[in-house]
Amino acid sequence: MSTSQPAGHLIVECLVEQGMEIAFGVPGESFLAVLDGFHAYRERARFIVNRQEGGAAFMAEAHGKLTGRPGVCFVTRGPGATNASIGVHTAFQDSTPMVLFVGDVGSDFRDREAFQEVDYGSFFGPGTKGFAKRVERIDDANRIPEYVARAFATAMNGRPGPVVLVLPEDMLRSQTAARPLKRVEAVQPWSDPGALRTLRELLLKSQRPLVIAGGGGWTAQAAQALQRFAENWRLPVANAFRFQDTFDNHHPLYAGDVGIAINPKLAQRVKDADLILAIGPRLGEMTTGGYTLLEAPKARQTMVHIHASAEELNRVYQADLAINAGMSAAARSLEVLSAPNTLPWEEWAVQAHADYEANLEPQALAGMPAETPRGPVDMAAVVALLQKHLPPDAAITNGAGNFASWVHRYFRYHGLAKGHKTQLAPTSGAMGYGVPAGIAANLATGRVAFTIAGDGDFLMTGQELATAAQHGGKSIIVLLNNGMFGTIRMHQEREYPERESGTALRNPDFCGLARAYGYAAERVTETAQFEAALLRALAADTGTLIEIPLDPEVITTRGTLASITRAAQRQAQG
Repeated sequence: MSTSQPAGHLIVECLVEQGMEIAFGVPGESFLAVLDGFHAYRERARFIVNRQEGGAAFMAEAHGKLTGRPGVCFVTRGPGATNASIGVHTAFQDSTPMVLFVGDVGSDFRDREAFQEVDYGSFFGPGTKGFAKRVERIDDANRIPEYVARAFATAMNGRPGPVVLVLPEDMLRSQTAARPLKRVEAVQPWSDPGALRTLRELLLKSQRPLVIAGGGGWTAQAAQALQRFAENWRLPVANAFRFQDTFDNHHPLYAGDVGIAINPKLAQRVKDADLILAIGPRLGEMTTGGYTLLEAPKARQTMVHIHASAEELNRVYQADLAINAGMSAAARSLEVLSAPNTLPWEEWAVQAHADYEANLEPQALAGMPAETPRGPVDMAAVVALLQKHLPPDAAITNGAGNFASWVHRYFRYHGLAKGHKTQLAPTSGAMGYGVPAGIAANLATGRVAFTIAGDGDFLMTGQELATAAQHGGKSIIVLLNNGMFGTIRMHQEREYPERESGTALRNPDFCGLARAYGYAAERVTETAQFEAALLRALAADTGTLIEIPLDPEVITTRGTLASITRAAQRQAQG
């Protein structure tokens, strides 16, 4: 006869059965029985105590990106859940598997607007306007194994995404003899053979094809199969917005990333293509240049869209050929498509890569004298040093802001085909993601984690350095301090030139703050100082913050704030 245990313990046991080794969260009285379960199963699972639920949810989302299995986060009711919603939304827009557990009011208090009570079904979704794939409440402790297994399956199958499970406090204290269900794996929809024949026919008719790869659900094996498909057909491959590690950036067929601040030549190439083969991305606003590179609902280019979710196909774009397939299945089916000996677009592919390599060469910023192209710290040179010294499997993380554009443009990801997920960045545009994502990557894998952050971005989740110090994690953070919300100031100058409002920042002593949390810290004011600082950070026993004061004029990789202001003024004058 099975021995009973508290339902809170069974939750943890079920998660261990699903392969969870680490979970993130902020404690709350509503799920004390689960916290006790982590104590009971402490030899098999770690609970990482965060300082704010938004940071915890970001860490869980990053963990889901890294592993392909749901990142796990625990928060308490009301404010805990609403704080965590930023990570749930990021998991939704980034197609990342994640499960958020919310400790809730007891069943006997429900529907009275009890302390911190929230209707989570309405708040998180699901549905076309929500941002969770499924929201469920577990009222019966004996059904915990069913709900947990279904949450993992839902989070991984089709388009990966977040699931929310609500845990009433009284249910968690009840006793149950239920046992965990076995580990679930993602189901892979396979490419239809007839559709593959049609795809081959479209390729044979094409003169200027272009692959756009990205989205969730990629594995190292799938990325390697994609590479073999591209090599067989000599196809130029671009990566979707903030999925720059899907295809090896060093490969001679790599064409660049299709996202914010896209290489103008690549943007024109997308427009000029006669066949777009979109493998994995959902083709959102950032990847399509605000639905201009690919016009919605029917692109000018012939479009083949391959996606793991049938619901995503033909939702925004009416594809000429839609194929419902998981990334592993899709890539493996594509790599066996036979290609002719000669192809008319070989020079097109060579030039696409040449354009990408040319874009890696820094140029003087518009609006600055050529002899002083970037101010005291040349960020292009800083990224070159990162490329030189960071190990190939380092996790590169960032939040949202113009500061990230330096890494996005100049850093070359080896990518999944080399065996590791190496880019962790929010396609949702969530500020504050980079710091907790880097810490999570190091805690979960032990790999070097590098984060680039802005001053406004860092201050949203910088307190998670305390989490790193407590749990033995470390990351290297380069903090670009320009004293403002730079991206918003850029847009402000474009729309309302010389009318700054609400974007200036008065910042703390970042190095002193980092040291208070247990990180090493130093300030770099000249390019020549950065290499030694980076080497010290790589050798350090703790995490390190390197602050770089950045001239506010250095607002993008191509131009200055003043040049944006002048352009806006000229436009206003007609």
